Amino acid sequence: MVKKVLKKVNRKKVWIPILSLVLVLAATIIYQSNKSLPKGLSFEGDVYSAEDVQFFYDLTYEKENGKRESEQQIFQRILEAIDEAEDFLVMDMFLFNGFNDGDKKYPDISGKITEKLIEKKLSRPNMKITVITDRINSTYGSHEVPEFRELKENGINVVYTSLVPLRDSNPIYSAFWRVFIQWFGQAGEGWLPNPLAENAPKVTFRSYLDLMNIKANHRKVFVTEKSGIVTSGNPHNASGFHSNIAFEVKGPILADLVKTEQAVVDYSASGKLADFKPEKNKKTGPLKVQVLTEGKIYKNILQEINKVKKGETIWLGMFYLADRKVVDGLKEAADRGVKVKMILDPNQNAFGSEKIGLPNIPVAAELDKLGHDNIKIRWYNTGFEQYHSKIMYITGRENSMIIAGSANFTKRNLDDLNLETNLKISAPSQTRVLYNILTKT
Repeated sequence: MVKKVLKKVNRKKVWIPILSLVLVLAATIIYQSNKSLPKGLSFEGDVYSAEDVQFFYDLTYEKENGKRESEQQIFQRILEAIDEAEDFLVMDMFLFNGFNDGDKKYPDISGKITEKLIEKKLSRPNMKITVITDRINSTYGSHEVPEFRELKENGINVVYTSLVPLRDSNPIYSAFWRVFIQWFGQAGEGWLPNPLAENAPKVTFRSYLDLMNIKANHRKVFVTEKSGIVTSGNPHNASGFHSNIAFEVKGPILADLVKTEQAVVDYSASGKLADFKPEKNKKTGPLKVQVLTEGKIYKNILQEINKVKKGETIWLGMFYLADRKVVDGLKEAADRGVKVKMILDPNQNAFGSEKIGLPNIPVAAELDKLGHDNIKIRWYNTGFEQYHSKIMYITGRENSMIIAGSANFTKRNLDDLNLETNLKISAPSQTRVLYNILTKT
């Protein structure tokens, strides 16, 4: 009798901690997938009038003689804009480093940007310059980034975005990581190969564990008191030949770009980016411009796809297309008589490693299977580089609309998981900037 009682007690002793652990993990999954975002994220700015918006592109393509040609405008314009800045400068870039596999001579984008920022700081010591970035550059705390070390040594503020307050995009794994692993940190003597580049420092096993949370500050924003540039490109040498797009805006909308970046600094570090009070929007130009971040990009994409009418056209230039609501929206638009035309990256390589075509190849196969005359898909002829653009362009009879920037069309990029910034631009269909897009993307 006593033995039976003891067995029951022992069973309870075993099951109580197991059940408690399961409950803790389940509660972590639910909370971390649905919690409120830090203040200022998922932003939908005011709509401003503008006389003009500038379009820039990086384009790598094969010429008739078989050689690959690369036209690069985006970071050349950013270098010029650094020179023009006088009061403040904020740069938020996902990838910002010179690490690569050493297999090719890549453009030294990160080095040139670093040098130009330091030159600006030395010439204007009191000017606030802030670089915001993602921890992927240090492989989640395993090592220093030489470019950031130089920036900090010259008085430039470098902010690594805190990802812990963001919602979990890989919730089952992240619950385990939050409960058991995060407390140990990632710093230490690296001993594993770096997953991002062969010439990057070795990393700790704990950094690999952090990487598996799969979330990021994926923004690509440059803003000063004179100019704002939102792009799909990174100042990352190994990405130097990728095809990308960028738009430059000016005027009161710059305050919204600063506000969205201040939100990241507020929950990741401290300090004010700029004392910036632009003039009120007095312009009555033909273009309408708006800043969108995170889930508000998603909201506007779906709204615009649902509004497109028969005889109009949706153009997509996309590195990743996978979000189910977007794909279903494109199908429904085609059923309404809308032309849907896409240029997609074949997803065959990333960071120098071969990939198996996910997600674009199966999504394209799904759309092709419909046999719909209104859906046309073309594959960008990539070599060692990527067609890295993220742009949706809807052409109407009278007015057209663009949503473009850092966000791929995937759930992780659109559904309040990653940090992302896009611009929404509306204009009469014959506007110059729209013509430039059609001829270059």
